[in-house]
Amino acid sequence: MSSETPGPGKERGCDGQPARLAADRPRPLWAPWRIDYILSPKDGECFLCAKARTTDDAANHIVARGKTAFVLLNTYPYNSGHLLVAPYRHVADLDELDQDERNELMQLTVRAKKLLTRVVHPQGFNIGYNLGEAAGAGIKDHVHGHIVPRWVGDTNFMPVLGGVRVIPQALEDTTKLLRDAWED
Repeated sequence: MSSETPGPGKERGCDGQPARLAADRPRPLWAPWRIDYILSPKDGECFLCAKARTTDDAANHIVARGKTAFVLLNTYPYNSGHLLVAPYRHVADLDELDQDERNELMQLTVRAKKLLTRVVHPQGFNIGYNLGEAAGAGIKDHVHGHIVPRWVGDTNFMPVLGGVRVIPQALEDTTKLLRDAWED
């Protein structure tokens, strides 16, 4: 070990490696409230298939329906307005979708993003698909996309220290707001 005192920009961590700035470190997205879903008993039925078959869209937080896919609020959201876009057909991967399903998933994703921009005014979005268990897919057998509105500072001390997430609006109220604002 060197007795040389590091100068500016040459700080070392406890492992002797160059220290990294906080901005260079991975920043986890904490979602401790999701543990309720993870640990809850599953009846074996895919909840996306079950919701797709329902007729009471408002009660099931379904915002919009297309011919091959639909948009719904995530019951265990990462943020207010967290939407899911899923095909009606129960398939595990994007390459199992036909062209009409892939096209409609993207069209609904774009429309849902525009809707959230207009209604809840986020400063950014996380949009994507988790494919397979290793990628974090909570429902690994029914492909679905996530549209998560984000605001600067939306991750704060509450989930980190308190183990809770503040979602400032009830799912029923968010569903009504988004369903009313969806443009056909």
